[in-house]
Amino acid sequence: MLGLGELEASVMDVLWDAAEPLRVRQVLDELNRHRDLAYTTVMTVLDNLHRKGWVVRDLENRAYRYRAVTTRAEATARSLREVLDSVDDRESVLLHFVSTVSEEESDVLRRALRRKPKKR
Repeated sequence: MLGLGELEASVMDVLWDAAEPLRVRQVLDELNRHRDLAYTTVMTVLDNLHRKGWVVRDLENRAYRYRAVTTRAEATARSLREVLDSVDDRESVLLHFVSTVSEEESDVLRRALRRKPKKR
């Protein structure tokens, strides 16, 4: 994801995969299946993600529970939008992108474009 460091992205993946908001300890336990992180490290990352607007937190029994503000799909779409907004030649970028999509992805794009109302 644009704007996220590697650990921030890993924390977001845990939150996106969760069925409910998680406490720091729950995020830590999930992340530590593949690495060895300190509780304070994960707490700091979650605090930074909250400050950046990626997560919201609710206080429950003296501990925060964290959840993602947007879905993974919405965040990915926002990243794609930021990439397009950062280049001068959007047409060229879009044409190169379209040349890489599968037939199935092409069908999805066509359907989405047919449903999109035209701006006036």
